[in-house]
Amino acid sequence: MPGNGTVTRSTLRQQIADALRDEVLAGRLRPGRAFTVKEIADQYGVSATPVREALVDLSAQGILEADQHRGFRVPEYSLADYRDMIEARSLVTDGMFQALAAGHTTFADTEDPRTVAALAAVRRRGEEAERAAAAGDLTVLIGYDLRFWRELSGLFGNPYLADFLHRLRVQSWVCAVQHLRRLPDVRVRLWSGHTDLVDALTRRETEKARTIVAAANAHSLALVERLASE
Repeated sequence: MPGNGTVTRSTLRQQIADALRDEVLAGRLRPGRAFTVKEIADQYGVSATPVREALVDLSAQGILEADQHRGFRVPEYSLADYRDMIEARSLVTDGMFQALAAGHTTFADTEDPRTVAALAAVRRRGEEAERAAAAGDLTVLIGYDLRFWRELSGLFGNPYLADFLHRLRVQSWVCAVQHLRRLPDVRVRLWSGHTDLVDALTRRETEKARTIVAAANAHSLALVERLASE
């Protein structure tokens, strides 16, 4: 059938992108690591087209950088980059909380059954993230943390802000993981206030939510700054 090739290629493209994203976020592909389309295609035993498409997708997300005429590489983010990411994240979440306080979001009606169900789902993601943080499982934590923020920001009704925040959080993890992987044990070292944040937002306590996020950002920044200086 004519559509089969397209579906297969699209599936391969996503599978390769997922695998490489996981490698970067797990810290197994180190900052500055460069590779070509051919290298990845040979590694996975596939043609160059889905690999090139996957690498372009990851570049658009800030997980990889396109190195003109030489392939792709894992970004080498600096501590200054991380500070800027944290600042940008704060601006986005502050804007979301202000919109919630003014009743300008789809999140405003917390008695709507659909909102209640969505909040319960987000809270479950938060619980999983908190368990991973307590267990010191950084890889699982990153996955649940990204899903948590993706789903939570989606409740505010602005897909552009949600997409921007997701990109920032992915980049933040790419930057932070290179330092966090040096810790022999990350248990109780990582922020795990996800459910507190959901509870505050459910009660529309936007100032408390802002305080929770500010404390989380300060904690993350202090930890990465300390590790970067060692």
